[in-house]
Amino acid sequence: MSNKDIGVTTGMTYADAGVNIDAGNALIDRIKPAAKRTQRTGTMAGLGGFGALFDLKGAGYSDPILVAATDGVGTKLRIAIDTGNVSTIGIDLVAMCVNDLVCQGAEPLFFLDYFATGKLHLDEATAIINGIAQGCENSGCALIGGETAEMPGMYHEGDFDLAGFAVGAMERGADLPAGVTEGDILLGLESDGVHSNGYSLVRRIVAASNMDWGDQAPFADGTLGEELLAPTRLYVKPVLEAIRAGGVHALAHITGGGLSENLPRVLPDGLGADIDLTTWSLPPVFAWLGERGKIAQAEMLKTFNAGIGMVLVVDPAQADTLSAKLMARGERVHRIGAVTAGDGVQYSGDLK
Repeated sequence: MSNKDIGVTTGMTYADAGVNIDAGNALIDRIKPAAKRTQRTGTMAGLGGFGALFDLKGAGYSDPILVAATDGVGTKLRIAIDTGNVSTIGIDLVAMCVNDLVCQGAEPLFFLDYFATGKLHLDEATAIINGIAQGCENSGCALIGGETAEMPGMYHEGDFDLAGFAVGAMERGADLPAGVTEGDILLGLESDGVHSNGYSLVRRIVAASNMDWGDQAPFADGTLGEELLAPTRLYVKPVLEAIRAGGVHALAHITGGGLSENLPRVLPDGLGADIDLTTWSLPPVFAWLGERGKIAQAEMLKTFNAGIGMVLVVDPAQADTLSAKLMARGERVHRIGAVTAGDGVQYSGDLK
């Protein structure tokens, strides 16, 4: 079949179809310095190959068990896209994966990202991946590869999507949860805001309030968009120190499902938790969302982190020592309750 037969008078190229291979190659060159900053023991190769290598023995493991996690950042992306503020959304992507890994008792070792868009804009893509690299660097995790997919016709102009993939390791027999018993203490680590869950409800509340992302936030100094884009807190390094100190029996990353759904995931059958809601203060962003959305307390605790982004289940004899260790690393720690006989999470008091 000739070009004339299909209505083409000149030779067509991939660029004519909307895919710019040269821009993709330029992006790799731009992000190589950021990826290099994330290198750690065990890293064996830089970006650009057909695969990425990692040496577990070089990372210090003798009998390792691998742990993998994958996640995205949900409709928080919509705020980043609408405001053009994409510099921290990559931190969210990393945090959602590595905070899950550490709950298994694993040290995050390496990370890969998937960035898909209709048209590749170099400055935007560079900012996003630099944010991913920052998240990796702050959690001791190497950014060793990824995929940038330019797919015309698949996304509306300006839209993009992100997914992350993290792999960690632990020595055999060190996996969590382990040894959870009635009477264990619950240590709650404060969140840095909404993190990356519940944003479909957040966006609905903002729309119902007839507010724009550029409006002054009613609960903070910045704009509404800036405040709601505060990145998910990375708990990895302080929590790993606590695990290695001993006495940590389980960890729960408080994501979608809130305290009500995530904490029971790490408790054995026949054990539940009692949580005193007066042991920490509800952050202003949640107070505002609750008031504007007329959100019932039970719904707040099932949808959002409500101010607690990670829970450690610890030996009562070591709770004070572990609290002090975590606070020394910059965490804001609250003794929020205890493990009890029964099922599920029971609450006392009210969020304030």
